[in-house]
Order: sequence, then C-alpha cells, then structure tokens
Amino acid sequence: MGEQAGIPEGFTALTTGLGFIDALQPLFHCVSDNAARFGLVVEDQHCNMMGICHGGVLASLADVAAAHNINRQRGTIGGAPTINLSLDFIRAAKRGRWIEAFTDRVEVRRRFGFASGAVVCDGEDVARFNGTFYLPDHDGVVRDDSRLKLFAQEFGGD
Repeated sequence: MGEQAGIPEGFTALTTGLGFIDALQPLFHCVSDNAARFGLVVEDQHCNMMGICHGGVLASLADVAAAHNINRQRGTIGGAPTINLSLDFIRAAKRGRWIEAFTDRVEVRRRFGFASGAVVCDGEDVARFNGTFYLPDHDGVVRDDSRLKLFAQEFGGD
C-alpha cells in the first residue's frame, strides 16, 4: 500500500476485534525485522475539545507499541500487562496529521519487560514514553480465545 490518505508506505491496517485498541481505529502497523511501529491519522474521534489529539490516544498508542515490541523480543504472542507507563507530552498533534509510535529501547528480563520510545508527528516528538510490563508465566484468564486467535493471526506471522 503506497501513500494513501496520509498513511506512509509499509503500513497496513489492523483488523478490528482486538479489544480496547479498536478505540484507536483506524489503526495501522508496520513490521520490520527489528520492531513494529503503530500509527494513525488523527481523526475527530481521536481529538479532545481543543481539536488536537487526546493524551489518552497518545498514551494508548505508546502502550500498544511498547507491549507489542516487548512480546516480539521475547518471541511470544499474548498479554503483557502494563505496570507503569509514563509519558512526557511535548507538542500537539493536530487533526488530519499522521502520528506513529515506536520503541527505541526494549529490554526483557525474567518477569518484566521495559521499553522506551516516542510518538512522532511530522518527524518531531509529540510524546516520549517509558514503560514497565509484567511478563506472566501463564496465559491468564481467557474467557474467549477468539480474540487471542485473531491477535495471533494478525501478528503471528510477523
């Protein structure tokens, strides 16, 4: 998919039905050998009353990028609950602009994953983030495995 409606080359649309991250839709990802990036075009549903991207959207995008890249590094598909996520908001992302989140550092320990990165717009940092994630040694309580299967289908071949 080439440049289309502000979506950079290499990004593909994520399937819906993945849970909370559907609130970010339309959401896109780009996977390389090293990492995955997640992005979206800021639309009305992503904006606060001032017409700029809501901080909750930026935090959610950062959380998705961090947890996913931790799981990629550890070679698993599954939950990595957020223990702590801190963001420094630097500038506004305006409606109609493309924003994307990526990690620039990921470290995996026995039961914890650590990631830092940025959410950028027009090549400039909108927010910087640091996160700590729990890496359980079990699948947790899965009430309906259809979401896990969809997640594996979406990301399993990456």
